[in-house]
Amino acid sequence: MKAAVVFDPATGPVYADFATPQAGPGQHLVRVTASAISHVVKSRASGKHYSFDGTLPFIAGIDGTGVTEEGQRVYFAFPPTPWGSMAEFAPVDANLCLPLPDGLDDATAAAMANPGMSAWASLVTRAQFQPGETVLINGATGSAGQLAVQIARYRGAGKIIVTGRNPQVLTQLDADVRVLLSDDATLIAQQLADLAAQQIDVVIDYLWGESALAILTALAKHTPGQTPVRYVQVGSLSGADIALPSAVLRSSPIVLMGSGIGSLSLTQLIQATGEMLHAAVPGGFTIATTPARLHDVAEIWSQDDSKKRTVFVMD
Repeated sequence: MKAAVVFDPATGPVYADFATPQAGPGQHLVRVTASAISHVVKSRASGKHYSFDGTLPFIAGIDGTGVTEEGQRVYFAFPPTPWGSMAEFAPVDANLCLPLPDGLDDATAAAMANPGMSAWASLVTRAQFQPGETVLINGATGSAGQLAVQIARYRGAGKIIVTGRNPQVLTQLDADVRVLLSDDATLIAQQLADLAAQQIDVVIDYLWGESALAILTALAKHTPGQTPVRYVQVGSLSGADIALPSAVLRSSPIVLMGSGIGSLSLTQLIQATGEMLHAAVPGGFTIATTPARLHDVAEIWSQDDSKKRTVFVMD
């Protein structure tokens, strides 16, 4: 079969032949219809993600949409190594296949699944977000952040605060307060201080780096009372490490946690994805996509834009 195969993590996937898998016990052999590029997929393909086990060659992609042997449309995730979702077929544990809701097409579901899973798992599963609460989404202009805004609104957020460096996208978000991450650190610190003083209940952080340190510092200094602020760390687009003073955590009611593969079980991640996909139609969730053909994977790989999800639609 044809697939996006990683022979060398330094060069990324190429369109090549790969052995056609067979379904094992408890598995479906899914005929793949669509699979999207995500930060996790790119990180695994480069060999840099903590979940990469070193097996070479392997097929890129961790999830997608397709059709089972019985003809059921499904979302599927985590084919076992060396298989991946960017191929004609993928063997998948039956427990990791979810029926797709009517009204949600395969390409949109594939594009929405990974960022939507990330957003839903961090906001609903990890933070236990409640209607009426205030949420700050740090890095809301990427596809995952944009879905997090939509999910927070659907789940009844009282106030949504968003941050980002793209002013055009920032103004288009369905948010109550917008903080532009500019080079004016003093202005950002004052804005965050004012917002923290009004009580922020949940932070969903896709950036880490300096913006995360500024938010944590503002929360430590200005959060009123002792109501816990649940800070969920999801991504590190602005830097993998920060110098976090210990006093920030000792002097404030901040509950710092992560959300991702490892901090959540596969079962929890799949459950979060299923809940998000079934909320997508009634919630009117949208995501910007760029359709592509798998045979162009080598050329497209470096052009992927986190603000618009690239989806490989199988022929």
